[in-house]
Amino acid sequence: MRVAQAAPDPDEGKAVIMFNASTRIAGLSLNAAFATLIGWSLRLQGSRVVHFVCKCGMSRCIQGTNQDDIQQKPPCKKCLAQSAVIYDQSEVAEFEFAQNAALEEIIQQADLSGLTHLQFEGIPLGELCLPAMRWILRRHHLKNDTPTLDLYRHYISSAYGIAVQFGRLIEEVHPQSVVLFNGMLYPEATARWVAQMHHVPVYTHEVGLSPYSVFMTDGDATAYPVEISDDFQLTSQQNQRLDAYLSNRFKGNFSMAGVQFWPEMKGLDEKMKAKINSFQQVVPIFTNVIFDTSQPHANVIFPHMFAWLDDVLTVIKKHPETLFVIRAHPDESRSGKASRESVADWVRDRQADGLDNVVFIGPDEYFSSYEMIQLAKFVMIFNSTIGLEAAILGAPVLCAGKARFTQLDTVIFPKTRQAYLNKLEELLGVEDVQVPDTYSQNARRFLYYQLYRTSLPFDRFIEPDGIWPGFVRLRDFSPKDLLPEQSPVLRVISEGLFQEKAFLLSSDLGS
Repeated sequence: MRVAQAAPDPDEGKAVIMFNASTRIAGLSLNAAFATLIGWSLRLQGSRVVHFVCKCGMSRCIQGTNQDDIQQKPPCKKCLAQSAVIYDQSEVAEFEFAQNAALEEIIQQADLSGLTHLQFEGIPLGELCLPAMRWILRRHHLKNDTPTLDLYRHYISSAYGIAVQFGRLIEEVHPQSVVLFNGMLYPEATARWVAQMHHVPVYTHEVGLSPYSVFMTDGDATAYPVEISDDFQLTSQQNQRLDAYLSNRFKGNFSMAGVQFWPEMKGLDEKMKAKINSFQQVVPIFTNVIFDTSQPHANVIFPHMFAWLDDVLTVIKKHPETLFVIRAHPDESRSGKASRESVADWVRDRQADGLDNVVFIGPDEYFSSYEMIQLAKFVMIFNSTIGLEAAILGAPVLCAGKARFTQLDTVIFPKTRQAYLNKLEELLGVEDVQVPDTYSQNARRFLYYQLYRTSLPFDRFIEPDGIWPGFVRLRDFSPKDLLPEQSPVLRVISEGLFQEKAFLLSSDLGS
């Protein structure tokens, strides 16, 4: 498809820089597809779109890092070939790898703490690279060993080169805005920091909750900030639509970012039911993935999820009358993304599964969390979406980390660590835990909004590629289909970028 031939002369007053270096090597990932289609749409509207594209510009990139062999170089040849296809006839600003001798001397002498807190020429390089280090090594607590230090140095050195070259590009193009994938992984995080230093508006995108949809924001996409007016209340038709979605969700029939999590869903077996009945009460504990890019936003009460679990374990030991069921997140064991600092490791190291009142459910056990929720006195979460679903089911939820849905009154979310522990003791001690009916109503409002207003569907333009989970191919469509007057989704995105409107659908598509 030669979209460029249909584009009018670009309007210099509407220049946009787009950058998404952490979404793929070969093939077309969801986020790479979103960026490509958005770029085409903007060009068809007369905007100048400049893609900041890697040309062997990182000694170690996110997708090209081998966690087991840090010295293995990225597969640049494959990436460059894919870039040539994606950006055919697009305006491209390539960046290459360039070391700074003074920086290299500093980072070669620094230990883990020094790298984490490193600033160079005013750029917080260590901080910008830390989420990527945790994500790629699949752990929160980094090891102070040679492979970890070598990788951190590669990332910091590469980030500095990106910062310098992206700064030059901004000064040359004078963009109205910058559009980035995710905003947390170091290439895009660095570009975001540079754009903000130049006072250029930055918009980030991530996969939305509904299939083949994008979420866009002028904030942190991985935090999924959403503002819901008090006036937004569900109609009977909208409630029916949400109930149909939840019916499938509660059976495990759902996917995220093109990945189907549950091949099957098992109910509670007789042994588990007997175990539950032998205790006065049951409290499920739902954990998250410690290296996920949502975690920096979540850590407002506890420094990290394992600190929360350590405190909870102390409480567990004081309440032998209560059965605590610790449920690991299914993403902890996902192929190619398995956690290397897992809840299973924590349970083993703390010998938590040796306690009579603890049951551990591993990430690869297709166990119905919803059936457990219905039996629970209350539910404990860190920041997982299961807390929102539990609230919808009417269960009291005690939340330990900031979640996308804690901006509304949906769960019990204490302000401090001590307040959390006090509330936990209180809930364990009372005969019956009651929460306002508004919690469930707000949870339904939030989930509906997230599914059908903030998730901008691109299924008109993309479909599964049939080879790799989460990767897509383009459907047949005409260039004019990418114009705002033909696509409500692309109209929302254009108005968000150029008129600073919210990235929200004003009506329910497909309802």
